[in-house]
Amino acid sequence: MHVSDKGVLIVIAGPTGSGKTDLAIKLAQKLSTVIISADSRQVYRELKTGTAAPTEEQQSKVPHFFTGHKSIHDHYNAGIFENEALTLLKELFPQYGKIIMAGGSGLYIDAVCSGIDDLPAADTLLRKELERNYSEQGISYLRNKLKLLDPEHYRVVDLRNPKRMLKAIEVSLITGKSYSSLLTGRNKKRDFRIIKAGISLNREELYERINRRVDRMIEDGLVEEVQRYYEFRNLNALNTVGYKELFSYIDGEISLEKAIELIKRNTRHYARRQLTWFRRDKDIKWFSPDEPDEIISYIVKKAD
Repeated sequence: MHVSDKGVLIVIAGPTGSGKTDLAIKLAQKLSTVIISADSRQVYRELKTGTAAPTEEQQSKVPHFFTGHKSIHDHYNAGIFENEALTLLKELFPQYGKIIMAGGSGLYIDAVCSGIDDLPAADTLLRKELERNYSEQGISYLRNKLKLLDPEHYRVVDLRNPKRMLKAIEVSLITGKSYSSLLTGRNKKRDFRIIKAGISLNREELYERINRRVDRMIEDGLVEEVQRYYEFRNLNALNTVGYKELFSYIDGEISLEKAIELIKRNTRHYARRQLTWFRRDKDIKWFSPDEPDEIISYIVKKAD
């Protein structure tokens, strides 16, 4: 059997707020297929508003997978997603032939398309030492250490997320290689064809979309959602933009207006990191969000 006979995975990538969900739905309807979400936070069923998870109406138009299928109390990462997504694709390809994967989590997309290298087991003593240094010296210690060990990963990682920086530093120290080189060195062969399209827009328009989206989230009850899960604020699932800032508001450290301002700023920073990550991938064909028909035409032609 020719590799393309085993199915075609169509990837729709892009920064947060660029319109991936609506495009993916339109394309799925055109191809009579389903959507796999590649979003590291939309997997959690409790986090609907702050992750801009597909609404019930959107999901009624096209079946979505990997949205809300885990709890914030569950351990989940890109490696687990890789295994679950590949298993699902094997089940779905005979029925649909062409399947769409849409999302902004570059590591999750890469995991399915090219795999994740088997990283070394955790070194408990080293991890405790790094955590002690972080506790004593603050987050600037992690940032400086990571910048020294792995400047490439430093450019794309969330510099407000100590857990992700700790992991990258630990792996770099254990292996003597940069964490990013271990990630980008992978390339497991898949027995299905992959087509990648990306949505990109100018910075001013992207930032305006992000600002409007955050305002919409607040109107849709994001503050109430964050209050509902306040007691679980230390869970990794909640260590994310939109929740961290509102935890500070609930704690009385900042005003609601300041929290909203910070959510917008930090989301803009996150979008920049997403684009940096995706632009390393030369297989992505880029389009403007104002060109849905051109994107669909390109994908349909490539997928046949």
